Amino acid sequence: MHIPDGLMPPLLCGVGYAGTGGLLWWSFRQLQRQQPDPLATVPRLALLTAGFFAASAVYIPLPFASVHLLLLGSLGALLGYGAMMAVVVGLFLQAVMFGHGGLTTLGLNALIMGVPALLAAGLFHGLWHRCRGWGRSLLGFSLGCGSVLLAVSCFSGIVILGLPPTMDRQREITAIWVIIASHVPLALLEGVFTAALLNFLERVKPQILNNWSS
Repeated sequence: MHIPDGLMPPLLCGVGYAGTGGLLWWSFRQLQRQQPDPLATVPRLALLTAGFFAASAVYIPLPFASVHLLLLGSLGALLGYGAMMAVVVGLFLQAVMFGHGGLTTLGLNALIMGVPALLAAGLFHGLWHRCRGWGRSLLGFSLGCGSVLLAVSCFSGIVILGLPPTMDRQREITAIWVIIASHVPLALLEGVFTAALLNFLERVKPQILNNWSS
């Protein structure tokens, strides 16, 4: 679910870079307020960025398409507002090393995946300590599942908005519906994974979660 180079008009690509730059600045400011020493978060940020980068290589074959893990809900829960930085670095490495996406569309792709990750971070920060038992499992599932569905919705909207007039619009919209449908199983899978991961960390290392949800 990456927009490649050459598909979007330059103006839209510029808007993507402007939006990503603004969110990076805002998330860094929030991170400074949340953590007295932002540099102390660098090891965790580097580790989870590597995980996000590696997840792009885990493809799940489906009848009409193949999808790969996104882990946006997990990034938001475990990195807080640092998730946006992880997304930008991970997408840059994917574009340079594997050709996933592109450099001109890096800003747009970062918005597609960064916004759901930041929303997941905000929801986790505000709701984790208010939930107990199954409520936490439901929250984790909602973060993982909802972030994928929001990301594919953002992707679809941006692609439809920027489609060149020379392309068969109806055919491309049909292809987008196939992409949306193929990401529904992934959303359910990531919901279960995120819920299981957060519950596991709550049992064995709760301070990891408390750093971001308190």
